[in-house]
Amino acid sequence: MLTIKRLAGYVGVTVRAVRHYHQTGLLPEPERDASGYRRYPAQAVVDLIRIRTLTAAGVPLTRVHELIRATPEQFAAAVEEIGQGLTRQIEELEQRRAGVAALRAGDRMFLPAEITDYLDQLRVLGVSERGVRFERDGWIVLAAAYPDRALMWIAQKREQLADPDFRQFYVTYDQAHDWDPADPRLDGLADVMAARLRQEAAQTVHEVLSADEKSLLGAHVQDYSPAWIRLSELVRHRTTS
Repeated sequence: MLTIKRLAGYVGVTVRAVRHYHQTGLLPEPERDASGYRRYPAQAVVDLIRIRTLTAAGVPLTRVHELIRATPEQFAAAVEEIGQGLTRQIEELEQRRAGVAALRAGDRMFLPAEITDYLDQLRVLGVSERGVRFERDGWIVLAAAYPDRALMWIAQKREQLADPDFRQFYVTYDQAHDWDPADPRLDGLADVMAARLRQEAAQTVHEVLSADEKSLLGAHVQDYSPAWIRLSELVRHRTTS
């Protein structure tokens, strides 16, 4: 007869594990002797070894109780079922790992290569990461809603970016995010923006967008920059008066 400490040491588990198996009903808990100690028979060694082996193999504790009392046929069927369940879990984990690996692609996970190449061009031009992020988020919305037209629009944007004047304008607009709303340079920038809007009216992406989509795309202006808000007001005054 073994004490709980000797039983645990003989099988190679902790005393805490033995007590846990008692609590879950996996291992019968013997009566205490006159000295107040639990004394375990040889069958407890066998049962504990089987429990340890099954749990080490990945069998859930909820199934161990069933297996240690199963007939050979029942045992084989249960093991097959558990194996199939583990196979499904492995497949799900592989899919998740593939998804995590795809995140390394960054923006290319969400956008066509034509658009991510354009974003890279903005970075090379010196546009801030904040400005690139605004562009990226807008293109994610557009590419999802208008996948075919988005490619046409991005081709137009890339043509614009080939124009030195446009590049200068774009960088200045990006920098204006941090200007004081009373900065007099905003008036000159508003003149340039208004002229460009009138010139590009026939080609602009906004001609096909709903009011909700326009509001969604323009929300970052209201959220992030008092100077851009002021600039929008100046441009609106120039294009509606």
